[in-house]
Amino acid sequence: MPTPPVWLFDLDNTLHNASPHIFPHINRSMTAYLEQHLSLSHEAANSLRMHYWQRYGATLSGLIRHHGTDPHHFLRETHRFDRLHELMVFERALGAMLRRLPGRKIVFSNAPRLYADAVLATMGIAGHFDSVVGIEQLGFHPKPGIEGYRRLLHHFGLNPRQCVMVEDTALNLKTARRLGMRTVWVSRSLRRPSYVDIKISNVLALRRACGYLLTAA
Repeated sequence: MPTPPVWLFDLDNTLHNASPHIFPHINRSMTAYLEQHLSLSHEAANSLRMHYWQRYGATLSGLIRHHGTDPHHFLRETHRFDRLHELMVFERALGAMLRRLPGRKIVFSNAPRLYADAVLATMGIAGHFDSVVGIEQLGFHPKPGIEGYRRLLHHFGLNPRQCVMVEDTALNLKTARRLGMRTVWVSRSLRRPSYVDIKISNVLALRRACGYLLTAA
C-alpha cells in the first residue's frame, strides 16, 4: 500500500465559498483600514489594496513593506465578524469526505489563524485537521511566495514529495510544484496548467481523485 500523503488545504474558496459574503466583507474592512491609517480617499485606498494584493499576494505584505503597518493589528481589525455563521457558504458533506480521506491534513492559509479556526469551527470540520497554519506562523510570508511554503515544510518536518496541495489559486500551486508537491486545483476553469496534476470543480470530488494522487510520483 502506498503511504498516505500529507494534504495541504487552502481555506477560502477551497474548503468553503468565500466569494459571496466573506471576501466582500474583508475587502471593505481592508479598504476602510487603509483609508483611516494612511489618510486616503476611499477610491485611493481600494486601488492600493488591490495593487498590493496583486503584486505581493496579500495586501498586508505591501503595508508591512511600504508603511510599517503592524500586521497583528491589521489582521485583527480586518477580520472581525459578528455573525460569521450567517455569511458562510459551504458543502454540508465536507466533513464526511474529509473523514474518508486517508492521510494527515493541514490547513495552509494566507488568512490569520483566529479567522481560520473560526471558519473551520463554523463548518464543524476543525477536528479533521491535524494543524491549522495561518499567515502569522508563516512569518507573514504569503503564498505564492516560496518562503511561506519552506517555513511550513520545515516546521512540520515534511518532505514536499509526500504532500498534496489543494488550492483554488493556480499561482499558489505553481510554487507547490516547484518544491515537488503534487497539486489539485479546485476550479471550474476549462484550462489546466501543466503544474496542476488534478483539476476538480468542487472539493467534494477530491476523494474520487485520491486513487491517482496516491500513486502519482
